[in-house]
Amino acid sequence: MSRAVRKPAVRVVGRWRQAFVLGVLGMGVLVVLGRAFHLQVVERDFLRSEGDKRQIRTLAIPGHRGAVLDRRGEPLALSAPVESIWAVPSAVLAKPEGMTQLAAVLERSPAELEGFLKARETRKFVYLREQISPAEAQRVLALGLPGVFSEPAYARYYPAGEVASQVVGFTGRDGKGLEGVERALESRLAGTAGKRRVIRDRTGRVIEDGLEFIPASAGETLKLTLDLRIQYLAYRELKAAVAKNKAKGGVMVVVDAHTGDILAMAAQPGFNPNNLEARGDGVGVRNRAVTDGFEPGSTLKPLLVAQAIELGLYQPTSNIDTTPGFLKVGALTVRDHHPQGVIDMARLLAKSSNVGAAKIGLALGAENVWAGYTRFGLGEQVDIAFPGEVAPVLRHFTEWGQIATATASYGYGLSVSALHLVRAYAAVANDGLMPKLSLLDGGVRPPPQRVLSAQTARSVRHLLEHVVSVDGTAIQASIEGYRVAGKSGTVRKVAATGGYDVNRHQAVFVGMVPVEQPRLVGIVMIDEPNAGAYYGGLVSAPVFGTVMQGAARLLQVPPDAPQPPPTQTAGLGPARGAP
Repeated sequence: MSRAVRKPAVRVVGRWRQAFVLGVLGMGVLVVLGRAFHLQVVERDFLRSEGDKRQIRTLAIPGHRGAVLDRRGEPLALSAPVESIWAVPSAVLAKPEGMTQLAAVLERSPAELEGFLKARETRKFVYLREQISPAEAQRVLALGLPGVFSEPAYARYYPAGEVASQVVGFTGRDGKGLEGVERALESRLAGTAGKRRVIRDRTGRVIEDGLEFIPASAGETLKLTLDLRIQYLAYRELKAAVAKNKAKGGVMVVVDAHTGDILAMAAQPGFNPNNLEARGDGVGVRNRAVTDGFEPGSTLKPLLVAQAIELGLYQPTSNIDTTPGFLKVGALTVRDHHPQGVIDMARLLAKSSNVGAAKIGLALGAENVWAGYTRFGLGEQVDIAFPGEVAPVLRHFTEWGQIATATASYGYGLSVSALHLVRAYAAVANDGLMPKLSLLDGGVRPPPQRVLSAQTARSVRHLLEHVVSVDGTAIQASIEGYRVAGKSGTVRKVAATGGYDVNRHQAVFVGMVPVEQPRLVGIVMIDEPNAGAYYGGLVSAPVFGTVMQGAARLLQVPPDAPQPPPTQTAGLGPARGAP
């Protein structure tokens, strides 16, 4: 009896299993190799960029912002080095024992800081304190807590504070100019940021530096035409006048008559640009000398008279009959505060006769009145490259009738800014040459524009000298040792319901000093004085006199008024020791 032999079958099964295992292993190897090929070749760039995002960081190096100086080099805006503390929330929360110390240094409560970090736990970057001094930053870093770091920055500081706030403006948290010169000259003041690339671990710690470095470059240091000494005088006196007269606000501008340099430009209410909270309400941020328009009222009468003399239709000695103190022009009745009778040009300006101005305007005609105002630049923007400049309102003469011509003759029915008026008066002061106003010192400027003959300009100055006299409306603008020429104005404001509000006024005075060769021109406007007096000669003229007296002495402008002889008591010689 024979037995069956099964060994070959076992041998076949073993080979099949071996082949299967090898096949599976081979497939696995192919899958691994395919995946590796896909990752290393197909998705190489994507994976590398994703890895870099999680490890390589580009750190910005802030560029130093240029300083802003006054004409004498006094600082108006400076950048100081500061530090900002930032953290990786998860890393700080992982060491709760350091929370109390960190909160104490940051002047925050531990519970509040912990809640702040937990709410942002998934983030890789949060600021804990911004713009602190390097010494304060070192106290934070000295704790040695994981995930807490600092980065350098620059904070803007304004040494003059509120005195020059509306002119200089301020920057935002990102260091970019938001208002004033900071905004207008942003492209020149801003520095160019640099950068460096580093590798950080998951807690934000730099583990490798020097991958790439591009240094930052500083912005320009710019010098303004402002004289901080005169700016302070204007700010101080304007603020005091606004408070004394319980006014809504005010504006003062002082200009060099020859160059057009703006030596002072103050406005009230003001604000402290070093106080971040004070910037937010926006009450004092607006530079009203640039952004606000108003009807100029009687301060426009000298420009009308200048046009009348320039055309040869009137002479400085011409007489005008203003009897009986009012004038009917269609439905309009033009009135004088006090009837003046027959008056010459000097008395017309000294007593501010509306009837006399209306008669001159009607005699000239709408086109000539409009042309005169246009030559003085009242129909175009002043353009000192300052943000928010208001556009003037001067309708074309073809839209005027008899009433519009009459009202325009004494300063109603059109709107200008304080800069428009001070520029026009600068033309009278500069023998008929109207300079280009400027706030930035240096650079190429266009030549002044001829708007009047020198003879007419001198005649108008002498006429305006009568306004600042005992017979005029603005004796309080007078300055000891100097002859002053100017014009006051009291303007009714437009009512919300239409027409003019008899209880709301703007008190204005515009003038120049000294009369023969004026060096300084200035304007003061007090908005809605509410303490009794509201006339320009009573409210604004005293501010002009005080500021211009100080400015003339600071700039060493030679006096031009004859000095009275010294008085001496009979029988007494000079005091012992006197020179």
